[in-house]
Amino acid sequence: MQVEALKILVVEDSKVTVKVLNNYLAAMQVNAPLVAENGTQALEIYERERPDVVLLDIKLPDIDGFEVARKIRMMEGEHEWAAIIFLTAMNSDEDLAHGIAAGGDDYLVKPVSEIVFHAKVRAMQRLIEMQRKLVDVTQKLDGANAELLRLSTTDALTGIANRRSLDHFLEREWRRCLRMKKPLSLVMLDIDYFKLFNDKYGHQAGDDCLKKVADQIARAAPRATDLAARYGGEEFTLVLGETDQDGAMWIAERVRQMVAELKVPHYATGSKFVSISCGVVSVLPEENVSLEMLTKSADAALYQAKRSGRDRVVAGTYGKF
Repeated sequence: MQVEALKILVVEDSKVTVKVLNNYLAAMQVNAPLVAENGTQALEIYERERPDVVLLDIKLPDIDGFEVARKIRMMEGEHEWAAIIFLTAMNSDEDLAHGIAAGGDDYLVKPVSEIVFHAKVRAMQRLIEMQRKLVDVTQKLDGANAELLRLSTTDALTGIANRRSLDHFLEREWRRCLRMKKPLSLVMLDIDYFKLFNDKYGHQAGDDCLKKVADQIARAAPRATDLAARYGGEEFTLVLGETDQDGAMWIAERVRQMVAELKVPHYATGSKFVSISCGVVSVLPEENVSLEMLTKSADAALYQAKRSGRDRVVAGTYGKF
């Protein structure tokens, strides 16, 4: 960052002092600094312009510079920082401590020496450069961490939630429904004769099929209380919070129809197109029922759907295998 790129706000009611500071800044190639004659103006300009450096007189016509500094610090955003340099005729240790406590970073004693002024502005420039680099690194790290989190909870092939994300979401939704005394439904879904599909059409076609089916399942889970996840291989799961058995059966049947409407050819199914089988179980979470039993019950219902001819939805019963 070049010195001339600094945006500086001068808060000073003395026109003579303002002229002197303007000359000092001009010598540093800082053109047209912002100027405020009182604290109220200073706060208005700060809010609008977000200057890099504030040269702040302590004694102002309305509110003192200490209060202006405190208010500026309150107005700063999470990654914002303005260097505040107090202008004062006072130079006691107590005055310095008061200024730092109010949010100041340094001070200049009037009358201001040009050499000292240039040195302190350049020092603040270096701090501003460091702060901006730190913010940039922090934002990049935040972005990288967010991407790592997304990758760790998303199935790489289909783009929907993976098994890890499913486990965490299901436990959280179970506790929420337990607290709210609302039903929770689980739908286990499986692509019919998927191994035969892969053997016949190839693994690339198999991957494309998985993606298309996953998209349809995800479309059926738009609420914050729903989750579509890849359970493993060609098996998927739908978590439906605050949904009873009838509602879950309706959604599962709708997904089955949506997959059928894709019209993906599959020689081994009865319809000659890719189809899915679904097992549905709903339960009202209570202390004497378990999430593990719900999963096993839904899996058993799915097995029953496959054993009964596939391409269908079967309602299971909690605790029945």
